[in-house]
Amino acid sequence: MTPGVNSLLLTLTLVTVYSSHAQTGSTVDISPEPKVDRSYKILRENEDWSFLRDRSLREDEWDPIKYIPLRSKSADRYISIGGEAREVWEQIGNDNFGQSPYPNGYLNERYVLHADMRFGPLYRAFLQLKSGIEDFRRGGPRIIDEKRLDFLAAYFEVGTRGEEDKDNFVKLRVGRQELNYGSGRLVSVREGPNVRQSFDGFKVRGRFNSWSMDGWAVRPDLDKPKFFDNAPNHATEFWGIYASHPINEAVSVDAYYLGLDRKSATFNRGSGREVRHNLGVRLWNPPKTTSRGWDFDDEAVWQFGSFANGGIHAWTVASDTGYSLPDAPLKPRFSLKADISSGDNPSHKSLGTFNPIFPLGNYFGVLATTGPGPVNFIDLHPRLQTVFPHGVTVSGDWVVQWRESTHDGIYTVPGSLLRRAGDSRARFVGHRPGIEARWQMTRHAWAQVDYGVFYSGRFLKDTQPGKNLSYWALWTGYKF
Repeated sequence: MTPGVNSLLLTLTLVTVYSSHAQTGSTVDISPEPKVDRSYKILRENEDWSFLRDRSLREDEWDPIKYIPLRSKSADRYISIGGEAREVWEQIGNDNFGQSPYPNGYLNERYVLHADMRFGPLYRAFLQLKSGIEDFRRGGPRIIDEKRLDFLAAYFEVGTRGEEDKDNFVKLRVGRQELNYGSGRLVSVREGPNVRQSFDGFKVRGRFNSWSMDGWAVRPDLDKPKFFDNAPNHATEFWGIYASHPINEAVSVDAYYLGLDRKSATFNRGSGREVRHNLGVRLWNPPKTTSRGWDFDDEAVWQFGSFANGGIHAWTVASDTGYSLPDAPLKPRFSLKADISSGDNPSHKSLGTFNPIFPLGNYFGVLATTGPGPVNFIDLHPRLQTVFPHGVTVSGDWVVQWRESTHDGIYTVPGSLLRRAGDSRARFVGHRPGIEARWQMTRHAWAQVDYGVFYSGRFLKDTQPGKNLSYWALWTGYKF
């Protein structure tokens, strides 16, 4: 059977199992009573504004459209409307380390509008429009820069009854949607770039006691530059299952399987069909906000499968360990990331290059869309985050990178080949200090500035061009 058929059978099995449990009506309440949450989520579909049916809780100018009842006597039938506008000026010097030896400055504009329609506890429709516009970039817009107008999400969902934060339930979602899981190291919405990543297909979401689990089979959405002309990429299939479980009040564990089938993929050793399976586990404890203490986010992934006429044996181990002092001046958090992902050795029959699948658009923060990505690399990444009065946060970091395999090249954040290995056996790629300052002016409006310089190491200088890369950006945005 093809991978897509296997994923369909897997997901249908998941539906059957969850449905049988959901009908028993068993519940386990492991959390306190929910509080009013007015925060804007990375996935806007995860917001719940139903508390605004109580008019005494309305305090914001946008509250009237966050809860629009469809029936006066049915509190769970309503429409919620929201959106975002974001403007970014990016300036890059010596892009691709000198392959474009001129300053390249350009303006990216993002506009998003959504309507979340709840038709009672069983049915839901979610529509989200996106518009990404790019101006002034030499060489024209990239795929991640421009999409005049299309659907970021357009799906229908049906499921069993149940409150998602404490009851058993199962829901089937069909249509265009975003995927964002765990730390975003392998499955993310691509938030940093101007145009976010969507997928076409189906997903089953469920909860059984304290376990949350999703299964899906989709194709990535191909962003074309014009109006409503996007289509699923029929050369790529993506399927998986992701499960999360709280071990205690502080620590949680995620376990997942991801499958990827690309009809044509290119690595340092060549091109061919790639069928890649991923088994991963993540153990995490989020940063402290009220008391001093340690936090961590550790993840390990093993990849296997086939590439061209050989196999695949790749892996990664990633960690982010921090210590927060929320009761100290400026509320600092000190952290250190230490990551490694495998590279290839052409003398081996199996491909050793790790594939980050659909990773964070700003995997290394500053230099979000430029510079080397999390493929064939070893890095150390210390960071200091501070909080100033009036909603201002400032962070400084320093990324130092090496090649894991000196027989493989370096790759972009999405995983495409950036620089071939050539004859160089140098391991050091370079290092980048950076700073980011963000001002949350109101709960809706924010502004941010980024600055960083990537200093080329021996490998980049050996393979030429090896100029230092500079980057700065001014961001401003508004959400409602």
